[in-house]
Amino acid sequence: MINKQKVLGYLGLSTKAGKIVFGTDAVTEAIYKKKIKLVLIAEDCADRTKNNFENLCKNNLIPYYIFGTIEENSKAIGKSNKAVIGIKDINFANQIIKIINGGEFIGKNKNA
Repeated sequence: MINKQKVLGYLGLSTKAGKIVFGTDAVTEAIYKKKIKLVLIAEDCADRTKNNFENLCKNNLIPYYIFGTIEENSKAIGKSNKAVIGIKDINFANQIIKIINGGEFIGKNKNA
């Protein structure tokens, strides 16, 4: 079981630290600029958006997760209606991945 509140807490922290990008256009641009270490895609976003970001992340070797609802994720970063969030900091990314995977994150992120 994923500790959703913990992940949302880390999203809030990374927002305060200025280490996130949100919204489809901004995240796409940051992926192309190789600034993103992790992408979180809301469970309830459009299928087309999910498919686009899954492919974009796979092609750029960026870990991604379908996580939370648009409302939950947006509230965590203090915005509204954000379906896609990109984490720019490797440490925040690794912590979130560790929580989502339900334990220790072993090894290094390829993009570190």
